[in-house]
Amino acid sequence: MRATLIYGAGDVRVENVPDPVIKQPTDALVRITTACVCGSDLHPYHSMSPADGPARIGHEFIGVVEDTGAEVSNVRKGDLVVAPFAFSDGTCAFCREGLHTSCVHGGFWANGDIDGGQGEAARVPLADGTLVKLPVGADSALIPSLLTLSDVFGTGYHAAVKGGVNPRTTVTVIGDGAVGLLAVLSAKRLGAEQIILMGRHQDRTDLGRTFGASDVVAERGEEGIAKVRELTGGQGTHVVLEAVGHMPAYEQAYGVVRPGGTISRVGVPQYEQAPIGFGSLFGGNITLTGGPAPARAYIEELLPDVLEGRLEPGKVFDRTVDLDSVPDGYRAMDSREALKVLIKP
Repeated sequence: MRATLIYGAGDVRVENVPDPVIKQPTDALVRITTACVCGSDLHPYHSMSPADGPARIGHEFIGVVEDTGAEVSNVRKGDLVVAPFAFSDGTCAFCREGLHTSCVHGGFWANGDIDGGQGEAARVPLADGTLVKLPVGADSALIPSLLTLSDVFGTGYHAAVKGGVNPRTTVTVIGDGAVGLLAVLSAKRLGAEQIILMGRHQDRTDLGRTFGASDVVAERGEEGIAKVRELTGGQGTHVVLEAVGHMPAYEQAYGVVRPGGTISRVGVPQYEQAPIGFGSLFGGNITLTGGPAPARAYIEELLPDVLEGRLEPGKVFDRTVDLDSVPDGYRAMDSREALKVLIKP
């Protein structure tokens, strides 16, 4: 079959790889009908050493079940399913607590012998705990929005939930990528009325306003911090949802958070050390939370809003490519010509 591999920074190729096969009785084989490129895929696209390649890539997909192992009972051949970006058994102590990304038997796509999501098919370990059947056809107009449940909508929602967003909280969202925009949508869903989006790309921030942003701040650094504080009577916001992962975004986060507030990070941090002392977090009684979203925990909660048309998170997709054009999709996202690229294998 054909699949996407990354050979190093800036070097993405689509090549023939072995067809997936059932290895465990808990596996399913899924023919991928829709996938996408994630903003987090750009991290290895920027920095991966050729010594670490070639490697499979991609972690968001919808597809049709083609075969199942003997112990799979929740899905069967012909079902259209969505796969969250981490596979999990759904039964361990962490899964039962809604923390599927820490499943004791689980893992992530495109690691070791695990298939990536940007290909024609994938072996899905722990299929009963991982896959969610979708009550639509593969050609449904809802597919882009349903695909966001695999990662970016769940990640934006995780940021808002961990941050404690509710109708009484003011919110700043840092980052106008797909996760940041869906953090705006999530904060609105949870009842926030003042949602400040920090981003400087007007086409994206316009979409953010559509999703529920009440204000947009294009300035960065100290200028951006001052603007947010001006919009909040000098106090800052109760919650900051940081959807970038770079140090300047973290510094903005503790610059705009209100005393007693919460910073919720879901942008994959590209740093290990960060200020947490008196002047950043401690002095203001600031809570720092977030982490990789257990997207599987949120699918049943968010699915009805998508199926019934109340929310349209799929608006973050602004370009569609076939599998052979995936390298062009990476270039488009890297150059900010595209917000998020949909893949039709």
